[in-house]
This record gives sequence, C-alpha cells and structure tokens, in this order.
Amino acid sequence: MLLGRFLLAFLLMIGFLLGGCATSKHSISKEDNEKIRIITTVFAAYDFTREIAGSHAEVSLLIPPGAELHAFEPTPQDILEIQGCDLFIYVGGESDAWIADILSAVDTAQVRVLRLMDLVELLNEDESVLVDPLSGSEEELESDEHVWTTPRNAKLITRAISENLILLDPDNASQYEANTQAYLSVLDELDREFRDIVLNAQRSTLVFADRFPFAYFAQEYGLQCYAAFPGCSQATEPSALTVVALIDLVRAEGIPVVFYRELSNRSLADVVAQEAGAQALLLHSCHNISRQDFEQGASYVSLMRANAENLKVALN
Repeated sequence: MLLGRFLLAFLLMIGFLLGGCATSKHSISKEDNEKIRIITTVFAAYDFTREIAGSHAEVSLLIPPGAELHAFEPTPQDILEIQGCDLFIYVGGESDAWIADILSAVDTAQVRVLRLMDLVELLNEDESVLVDPLSGSEEELESDEHVWTTPRNAKLITRAISENLILLDPDNASQYEANTQAYLSVLDELDREFRDIVLNAQRSTLVFADRFPFAYFAQEYGLQCYAAFPGCSQATEPSALTVVALIDLVRAEGIPVVFYRELSNRSLADVVAQEAGAQALLLHSCHNISRQDFEQGASYVSLMRANAENLKVALN
C-alpha cells in the first residue's frame, strides 16, 4: 500500500511537470473545432456516453478492456489524459479511491467531473444478498459501487451525462437531446423485459458462486440472492462452510443455475454447479468487458439482454 502511494505521488508529480502541455491543448480544442474529449473509468459509463455523444465527442475508456477496476494503476499518460480532457466520469467508491489524489491535481475550471455514486440512491453491498447462509459475513461492507446495473439507474446516469455534454457543447445540444431520448426509450424497454421475466418466473432466488455486484439489480426486481462474497470483496477464497451451504441450497431448492460474473475464472461456480447438478452461467455487471467483446462491439444493452436470457433459465 505504501509503495502504491509512493508511485501515485510520483505519477502526480510528473503530471504537474507536464500538465502545462495538457492544459494548453485543452484550452484551444474548442477554438480549433475539435471534438470534446470524455474519459470514463468503467464500461457502462463509456457506453452511455458514446450513445449520447454520437460523432460529436471523443469518448475513451480509461480501464483497458479485460482489466479490473480494483487492480488498475494509472500511468503518467493516463494522468495527463485526465488533466487534459473536457469531462471525466468515474465511480467514486472504494475500488477507485486512487482517483481522489489525481483529481486533487486537476483544474476543475478546465475539466468537468461526474461521480456516478452521486447520481443514485445508494445501497450497501449486503442488501438483497445473503453471504454464507449459515454463518454470515464478518467483512465490513461499503456502499455498493455498481450503480449502473439496473436500467432505472442507467437512465439517471444517462441524463446526467447528457446534461454535462450539453453544457460543454451547446452547439450540438439538439443532437444530444435526441440521442438521449432515444436511448432512454431503449432502457425503458430493457426494464420492461426484466420485469416481465420476474413476473412470470417460477422462482425468485439466485445463487452467485462469486462476488456479488448486483445489489441494485436484486432489489429493483425483488430477487433473493445468495453469494460466496459480498460486493467486490477482497477475499480470494470463500469459507468451506459457504461452499457447502451454497451447494446444499442449490440442491434443496432445485435451482438450475449458478451464476458467475464477468472477468471471473468461474472455477467456484463450476464446482458448485457440478456438485449440485446445475449449470454455471454468466451474469454481466458491465463494469468492464473482455477485449474480444470490446472488439466485437458489445454494448451495455447487448450484455443486459444476454443477462435477460440467462435470468430466464435461472428463474424457471
């Protein structure tokens, strides 16, 4: 941890030394009719932004496809990019706490900053999930960071991004507004699809043999969830009691699916599923995607529709 802080301080020092170049570049971008530049940390916000911006902005994903936000460390170039962009969008939780030090070196008169956790009503990581059904969890839980995992919250975030784009680039306000309304309609349709699946389901229990970034999703749709870990716990192995409890639960209730999340090695889900006679399926939180999915044009909506198909299997 001490080494990490030292490295970040060193990167920030480099950013200060080179920041003049970034600021100068930023200050002339609109005069030269260049596109506004937006940087996001998570894939969901990246995808919302590009849906709204269309061809009028340059949208970048700071965390490379396939990488975990929790393990990411910024490079000097990353810091310069943030200092030189027009809008920076980040989560604002424990997993990207390192951003606070970077933002302390950013001129907020030059860079607009949008924190996703300011845009919704927050839930704790343990809400809508039981971790280790027999003994409970002793971890200190934080507010769940995965605020974009329901279409309703996605709409709140989309509107906030749209408002910021309009403030930055009023000349294209009508196009941003049109794109926003079209995307909100798609999100409404997605929400109706999930509600219809749950309404017509035979069960309402989900099992995650993995970490659990779905507190908002579970509460929104009235689902009872069991998971090996709360939120994005730093624990690497569940207790033996937890594994046995999950297997027993899946067997006893005839639950057909054990879920794992994206970028997981899914080994625990495979074990629980095999022992309990179920199948392991992906439920994607959209915090990031694989390089292959990125190159194939995956979107928040396409991933959530894939979630809907897997949810149908799990609840019936």
